[in-house]
Amino acid sequence: MKAVRYHRYGDSDVLVHEEVDRPVAGAGQVVVKVAATSFNPVDATLRSGALREVFPLTLPHVPGIDVAGVVAEVGADVTGWREGDAVVAFLPMTAAGAAAEHVAVPTGVLAAAPRAVDLPDAAALPATGLTAWQALFEHAGLEEGRTILVNGAGGAVGGYAVQLAKEAGAVVTATASARSADRIRSHGVHRVIDYTAGPVAEAAGERFDVVLNLVPTSPEETAALVGLVADGGILVSATTPAPEDTARGVRTAQVFARSDAAQLSELVARVDAGRLRIEVADRRPLADLAAVHDAAAAGRLPGKTVLLP
Repeated sequence: MKAVRYHRYGDSDVLVHEEVDRPVAGAGQVVVKVAATSFNPVDATLRSGALREVFPLTLPHVPGIDVAGVVAEVGADVTGWREGDAVVAFLPMTAAGAAAEHVAVPTGVLAAAPRAVDLPDAAALPATGLTAWQALFEHAGLEEGRTILVNGAGGAVGGYAVQLAKEAGAVVTATASARSADRIRSHGVHRVIDYTAGPVAEAAGERFDVVLNLVPTSPEETAALVGLVADGGILVSATTPAPEDTARGVRTAQVFARSDAAQLSELVARVDAGRLRIEVADRRPLADLAAVHDAAAAGRLPGKTVLLP
């Protein structure tokens, strides 16, 4: 089968589209025929070797932590799944990924794929959807009536975060550029701040119970975001760590998304019920993966990109 692998850490030129052996389902695994994977920023960080101490990889490595596809083979000791089932999953960081025609997946991370969208587009849901869910409800404890600022709402995680926060009954303010402002407004947010027009802290003009930061920020920008948290509130960051303001009772937390099949199934149920929209900015052949990594590094990815083998 064809897959993209890298045999050493480095820049995007280490990604090679090549012939590899098809995986075999081990005990507790299924082999999924991949309909699509998707690009996540952590894919590039892993490829660079920056996380080798935290997530040591066996090289050569197949990237791609998101998968949508169809079960093609069932291993020993597997119950509840059979050939032909359409599935999605957030794969283990250090396992062989889904940038391939087939991937072996532990059944503990599988969820049934949403029926309301084309199967390849479902690859845009697992990692980013779970990041948004865990940031809002596990770390921030978001509840109805709370105010929240989503900094970086135009990105893939941000799109899910504003939808989930709005459905939870929060009052949502979001930062976005003009390119994505209309899309964010379509989710019913209270207010959109154009972060390209000036400092967010100045434009906000108020404090929030929760600030969710989804973009890399300088120390000065991070401190300004902490200043936007109301007394006793929390800043949750998926990027830059933030200092607490103990004098005002402001807590901070950093979210590192984990695979959770039950939460992923809840997200799928919301998609099928029309309560959560999967947004795909681009669909590319898997052979273009290196170009996608380059576009991400240059800040030219407009949103979530899925890759089809």
